[in-house]
Amino acid sequence: MADILSKWQELRILVESLEVDVKKTAKGNKTAGVRARRGLRQLKKDASELVKVTLGAEPTDAPQE
Repeated sequence: MADILSKWQELRILVESLEVDVKKTAKGNKTAGVRARRGLRQLKKDASELVKVTLGAEPTDAPQE
């Protein structure tokens, strides 16, 4: 359970850090766009890791959604 919450906190921090670069990208800053895309790729990777952790933490007899 603690591992899931830790991964979730990491995702939240990453999203918050991306916000500045995304706003700069919207204003036309190309370098910020590179950083934002790199961060979004990392966010995708980290989110998939969180999914795997949550799937591994579920009891096997739980109903599927």
